Amino acid sequence: MKAFTAAAVQLSPVPGPLTAEAIRRNTERAVAMVQRAVEATGAELVVLPETTSTGFTPGRPPEEVWDLVSDVPGPVTDPLAELAARLGIHLVWGTYERGPERGTVYNSAVLIGPDGSVLGVYRKTHPFSGEKRAAGGWVTPGEDITVVPTALGTIGMIICFDGDFPELSRIQAVAGAEVLVRPSALLRSADIWELTNRARAYDNHVFVVGANATGIDPGGVVYFGNSMIVTPTAQVVARAASHEGWVSARLDPDQAMASLTPGSNIPQSFDHLAERNTSLYQRHVAELLAPARTSFPYGH
Repeated sequence: MKAFTAAAVQLSPVPGPLTAEAIRRNTERAVAMVQRAVEATGAELVVLPETTSTGFTPGRPPEEVWDLVSDVPGPVTDPLAELAARLGIHLVWGTYERGPERGTVYNSAVLIGPDGSVLGVYRKTHPFSGEKRAAGGWVTPGEDITVVPTALGTIGMIICFDGDFPELSRIQAVAGAEVLVRPSALLRSADIWELTNRARAYDNHVFVVGANATGIDPGGVVYFGNSMIVTPTAQVVARAASHEGWVSARLDPDQAMASLTPGSNIPQSFDHLAERNTSLYQRHVAELLAPARTSFPYGH
């Protein structure tokens, strides 16, 4: 990994019902915001929120969402690909993606390279409860992990609720991820957002660039922003407020693990990846993969 500047951009979906015109306007606004962020920060990696093209809660059945979006690459990514090529940046774009059959809709993060090509597509593997098509929502889960070597470093991709599941980020870190990007439209508290970003960074000694939505989506759901960038020792080095905008930080591999206890005169050197007790885990694979649920009743 080389040293580079990353930016997390947050913006609001256009108000009103989800239409083709709304998607066009959301895309145009994202292009303009990314342009401004790169001009202001010199960022070489820019991460946008989850489902920036539409807003997270579309207020439409999956068949109608399918009709409004496109394949990837396709019309839903083309303006961002042109932008990435024009600016010479890596760009992570959150969008719903058309699956192979009408009604199959993926919640996807698309990594676009500085030549405008699609370097990787990650389809959310842990849809949030009401989002799942099988539970009456609109999203079909993805089945693959996405870790992409780039000129900046190796980038792993997760989306929002995925960040609550340590196994997914750990697999990506073991596969070589140095930076995790987390486009999000988080529906819980700012405390949970920070906790999970910092935990996944610290668990795996990776940078986390989390871009969270703000504003109100077509379903009337309100988001709080607070996009952030976290170091491999769980330090939040950039944090946005609740309004539209961006934050940026320099990601320097030489400084990433320079001090696990800032200011202390007692060195503490450890590596959560190298010091895994893999023989223990192998003996307990069945327990790890067994069906389970919380012992406590669900709240409302």
